[in-house]
Amino acid sequence: MTAHGQTPPSDAARPVALVTGVGRTVGIGAGVAVRLAEAGWNVAFTYWTPYDARMAWGAEAGAADAVAEALAERGAETLAVEADLADPEAAARVFDATERHLGGVTALVMCHCESVDSGLLDTTLESFDRHFAVNARAGWLLIREYGRRFQGTPGTGRVISLTSDHTVGNLPYGASKGALDRITLAAARELSHLGITANVINPGPVDTGWMSDGIREHVLCQTPLGRLGSPQDTAHLVEFLCSPQGQWINGQLLVSDGGFAG
Repeated sequence: MTAHGQTPPSDAARPVALVTGVGRTVGIGAGVAVRLAEAGWNVAFTYWTPYDARMAWGAEAGAADAVAEALAERGAETLAVEADLADPEAAARVFDATERHLGGVTALVMCHCESVDSGLLDTTLESFDRHFAVNARAGWLLIREYGRRFQGTPGTGRVISLTSDHTVGNLPYGASKGALDRITLAAARELSHLGITANVINPGPVDTGWMSDGIREHVLCQTPLGRLGSPQDTAHLVEFLCSPQGQWINGQLLVSDGGFAG
């Protein structure tokens, strides 16, 4: 695991958000991180270059530095941590680094994933296990670490995870994201003594460069608002949930997909 950060003029009043899965500048994680920086948060984020490197879109050279620079330009102190969340020890190390550089975490926003298309008949054991390690187990370990360490004012803590209801032809991804839903919603009850809210967002299909022309056309046809979802759409909802105005929303699975009917 590696970590590096940028420190603009400090504002001690800025709370700290930890955003996972910020490996590409066009991704939802990057959109969320930038929006939270604009809203007055300091931001630590994780990324894992080997995952992007083996996907069709490939690794984006310099992405972590570019995101860190964008956050610093918005007044945030930042920390970028490269971490393989399939490693059971990664969650504790990420929190250690974040606390050491930025202080205690107020909001945990989980945008990371393992997502390799395969169905019931062709999913391998290795792929199935890795999906659950990254998407479900790491989510639990991150939430557990957050709950053990949280020392913020009751009512300020936030846990948010991103999910998907896509399962056909994408079995291990959808199944492991479904498990993450249950883990996150359990936190709404089990962390209530700390004044922490926990919610899940299903952003639907978001165009971050992975869509083929056929998929793009299908999504446009099935979305009443007549456009594709963007990382900013999800980021605005995350910002609201993390704000004082979002405190009363708790234990919910929120669908924010423009009315998409798959």
